[in-house]
Amino acid sequence: MKTQNRKIGQNGAATVEFAIILPMLVLLILGTIEFGLMFYNKQILTNASREAARAAITGITVSEVKQIVLNYCNGRLLKLDGFINLSAADIDVPSLDGSDLSVAVSFDYNFLLSQIIGIINPITISGRTIMRMEPTAG
Repeated sequence: MKTQNRKIGQNGAATVEFAIILPMLVLLILGTIEFGLMFYNKQILTNASREAARAAITGITVSEVKQIVLNYCNGRLLKLDGFINLSAADIDVPSLDGSDLSVAVSFDYNFLLSQIIGIINPITISGRTIMRMEPTAG
C-alpha cells in the first residue's frame, strides 16, 4: 500500500508559491543585468574621454576631439533595448588652451524596466578625464 506524503488540499501549493515569487525573481534578474549595463556604459564613457584627452593634448581641434569620442562610443554603449548613439552635444571640451585639458562625456540613461513600470527617472552617466597640456614648441 502506498503512503501519501501530501496533506489533503495541498496539491498545487508549490505552483502557486512559484507564481507569486516569479515576477519578483524576474525583476531582480533584469534589474541586475540593467545595472551591469549601466556600469559598463560608465566605463565606456571614461575610456572615451581618456582617449580623446590623450589625443587632444597633442594639439588637435575641439571638433576632432568630439569626433574621437563619438567614434569610440557609438556602437559600444548599450542598454537592454539596443545600442545608444551619443551626440556631440553630450561632449564637453571647455578649451584647448592653458595647462590642463578636460574632456567630459555624459548622457541620460533610461532604464528599460523603469519605462515599463514608470518608477525611476533617467540618470546621468558621465566620464571625465583631466590631463596636462603638452607645451607647444615655438
